[in-house]
Amino acid sequence: MGAARSWASTLTRSLTSEPNVERGNVVNVVLMGPPGAGKGTQAGTVASLVSVTHVASGDLLRELVKQDTDQAREVKAYMDRGELVPDELTLAIVMARLSEPDCENGFILDGFPRTVSQARALDEELAGTGRRIDRVINLVVPEDVLLGRLSGRWLCRDCHASYHAVFSPPTVAGVCDKCGGQLYQREDDTLETARRRLEVYERDTLPVLEYYRTTHDLVDVSGDGSVGEISEALREAIMTPPAEV
Repeated sequence: MGAARSWASTLTRSLTSEPNVERGNVVNVVLMGPPGAGKGTQAGTVASLVSVTHVASGDLLRELVKQDTDQAREVKAYMDRGELVPDELTLAIVMARLSEPDCENGFILDGFPRTVSQARALDEELAGTGRRIDRVINLVVPEDVLLGRLSGRWLCRDCHASYHAVFSPPTVAGVCDKCGGQLYQREDDTLETARRRLEVYERDTLPVLEYYRTTHDLVDVSGDGSVGEISEALREAIMTPPAEV
């Protein structure tokens, strides 16, 4: 399993066609990709297509801190200090979610693991419950496309309407279509911030891909295309047996 296989973003099989593995087989997937690749958008859609549960680690943490529990207070304390939640705590939260009944038929895990130590710990914890990661999918998107997606958002100062320079631009640059207010960019939506986010991903998360290339069935899927094309490519990559991918 040394090198990742690639999968084209445009496929001839329709969404309603039968996959090459029996529907009902448990499929546990880790979805990887840089910021701006569309993991969150795609994971929920594709999870529905292949009848598994979408588990987003970021959503888990955000929902947890709303609760009045010791674990929630511990997580909130780290977040309030601007610190990363320790691996052991994050893993415990993720595993608790993966142990719920709706994950028995499979899951798509989005946003975790982010480090090699987390990936190894996840493998060990799943093995302890008689499960494993069946497929790791890496969404591949050119850097210029990622930067365009990440840095194109503009907000209205008055009504807070959201625009995107590429995907949903205002009629008049810098002016809100809804109320005529001034549009501005938040600091975390600028091109410089987008470049920093990609640098952090390359430094911290690319080693996770290298780990999965040598230990799991890793498939590269193009994330540069229409939403429907990418969803279909992901569905095929998940449902096609490894020998045929």
